[in-house]
Formats: sequence, C-alpha cells, structure tokens
Amino acid sequence: MRIPLVFGAWLDHEPGWLPPEEADSLLAALRDELGWEQREIVLFGQRILQPRLIAWAGDVGYRYSGQTLEPRPFTPAAQRLLARVRERANVPFNHVLANRYRSGDDSMGLHADDEPELGEDPVVAIVSLGTSRRLVIRPRRKGAPQRHDLDLSHGSLLVMGGTCQRHYMHGVPRQPGLQSERISLTFRRLLRPP
Repeated sequence: MRIPLVFGAWLDHEPGWLPPEEADSLLAALRDELGWEQREIVLFGQRILQPRLIAWAGDVGYRYSGQTLEPRPFTPAAQRLLARVRERANVPFNHVLANRYRSGDDSMGLHADDEPELGEDPVVAIVSLGTSRRLVIRPRRKGAPQRHDLDLSHGSLLVMGGTCQRHYMHGVPRQPGLQSERISLTFRRLLRPP
C-alpha cells in the first residue's frame, strides 16, 4: 500500500510480505547466523550502550552515529532476503543493518538515514520479523503535517522512498510490557568511496 507523504516523500507498507512460515524460519536463522553486538554511543555528551543489539553485512563500510561498521559478508539467510528485497524495491541494495529488540524496553530514537554515503534521497527498506513493534514517522519541520505511526508486524516490509529521509525522521519507541523480541533488517545502498 503506497502512503504518500508531503514534499515528495512516500512509504510502501506491505504487512504480509513474507508468509508466516518463511518469516519464522528467517527469524530463527538470522538470530543464529548474525554476529550480534551491543555498542556504546554518545548521547547528549554521555557514553551509553545502545538500547538494542545490532548486526550488519555488506561489502562497503558504513558510518552512522559515530559508529564505523567495517565490511562483513552476508550470511546465507541475509543473502536470500537481500535478493528478495532488491527485486521488490527495484533498488540494488548492498548493505543491511539489523536491529534486535529483545523486548519492549529496547528502542531506537528518532533519526533519518541521511549519511553522505547513502547519497541524496536514499531508498531504505525495512523487513520486520518477530513481535509487532510501532514505527513512528515524524516530519523534521515543526508543525508540518503527515505524522504516522505504523505497526510493523511479523513478515512485513516497509519501503521509505522519495524525499523521506530528507523531510522525515523515524524511530522505534519503548513499549514497556512487551516481552517478545523483534529483528528488523534495514536494507540500504551504500555508495562506494571514490
């Protein structure tokens, strides 16, 4: 389902993109195959642990939030999913950043995927596996219209395109009381350094 936003931004949301059995299998495989880490970040001048686990794959290094993710090969399950997401979004993604939310206490603050190595107006695709979590999408300009909350369910796909990263931020707020985990895979195309 295409959700048009303002300023040329858009979202494509497909709640049942992966059949439940395939989503279950991928969740188990990715949980085991990926090298999960909890890294320190600097927030408001203080060093804290990220409130989630991360893993990644791609043949180009990626920098975000003061972190450097060195090239790392795709695991078999991530490689299979990469091919499917590339075909659906018609984008030659070459990197995946996976976030593992162990419970509703894990979260991600509002941000935009707008690092220079992503180029101008990048397309970002998110595959969600595990318990449903809320993704909040907020305009960067105060008072601008088009705030959205989407529940990303097991096996869903969300593609953020057009000028979405330029004009909107997104995040996964805490949802206390949720005890089940979620893995989200965010696919992006990194430009190779000159």
